[in-house]
Amino acid sequence: MRRIIVTGALGQIGSELVMKLWDTYGTDAVLATDIRKAETNTGPFAILDVNDGKHLYELAKDFRADTIIHLAALLSAKAEITPLKAWNLNMGGLVNSLEVARELNMQFFTPSSIAAFGPSTPKDNTPQETLQRPTTMYGINKVAGELLGEYYFKRFGVDTRSVRFPGLISHLTLPGGGTTDYAVEIFYKAIEEGRYESYIAQGSYMDMMYIPDALQSIIDLMEADGSKLIHRNAYNISAMSFEPGEIATEIKKHIPSFDISYNVDPVRQAIADSWPNSIDSTIAQEEWGFKAQYDLAKMTADMIEKLRRKLKKKTSS
Repeated sequence: MRRIIVTGALGQIGSELVMKLWDTYGTDAVLATDIRKAETNTGPFAILDVNDGKHLYELAKDFRADTIIHLAALLSAKAEITPLKAWNLNMGGLVNSLEVARELNMQFFTPSSIAAFGPSTPKDNTPQETLQRPTTMYGINKVAGELLGEYYFKRFGVDTRSVRFPGLISHLTLPGGGTTDYAVEIFYKAIEEGRYESYIAQGSYMDMMYIPDALQSIIDLMEADGSKLIHRNAYNISAMSFEPGEIATEIKKHIPSFDISYNVDPVRQAIADSWPNSIDSTIAQEEWGFKAQYDLAKMTADMIEKLRRKLKKKTSS
C-alpha cells in the first residue's frame, strides 16, 4: 500500500493529481502539502515551505510516506520576472525533497518540462536524448533537476522518475504563470466573451497535453517496473502539437462566432520560440507504455462541455 506525500499540491497539476491519488490509493494514503492553506480540506493536508527541509522530513516520516511527488515550483513566465526567487525555490525545494527521499528510502517523482530544451535543440520531433541548452531560468532549473535525479539514482540508489511535460490544459484549475497558459485562457474567453487576444503569435507550435493524460502518466510511470526504465530522468511525453490558429479553428466547430486576434507578449513569445515544435515520445511508449488518450478535437469538445457547466454554475451561484 503506497503512502504518498505531495508538495505544491494546490498548483495546476497538484490540485487535480491529489484527487486522483486519493481515488486510486485511498484518501488516508496521500498527504497534500503547500505553502498556503487549502480552501477546502477533503483529505490529509499540511502547510509546508519546501525550502524548509527539516519540516518536510518530519512530515514525511510522521506520515510514514514511501513516495514523494515533488511539484512545488515557480513556472516559466513568472520565473523570468524573478529569476533568483525561481532558482531558490525550484532548486532548493528539489534538493530538500531528494534528500528526504534518500534519508527515508522513498520513491521520488518530479516533473521536468519541454522548457529543458532550447533554441539549439532540434525543433521538430525532438528526440529523447539531444542537446539541451535552455535560455530561461525555468529551463535551466529543469535541466539541473533531470541531472540531479539521475545523480541521486546512481549515487544513492533513490528510485527517481520524471517526465518532460508539455503545456498542460485543464478545465478545473486556472493558469499558473506558464508560457503555454494561452491554451487554457482561450477556452474561458471563448465561452465568456466569444473572442480571445493571444499573447502567442500565430504559427507558434508547442506540445500540449490534456490534464487527464498528464495525471495518468504520473501514476503509470510510478507503477512501472523500475528494471525497464533506462531514461528515468526524464521521459519525453506529448499528446498533440498545435499553434493558436489551430485551436481557434477547433473551438469554432463548437462556437462558430468565436474570433481570435493577436497581441504578442515579447517575453513569453521568446520563451515559446526557444522550445520545440513537437517532441518524440517513442522511448516512453517503449519503456513503460505511455499513451495519450486525448487529441486536439477530443480535448476541445471536453473542455468546452466542462467549462460551460462550470461557468454556468459560477454565474448562478
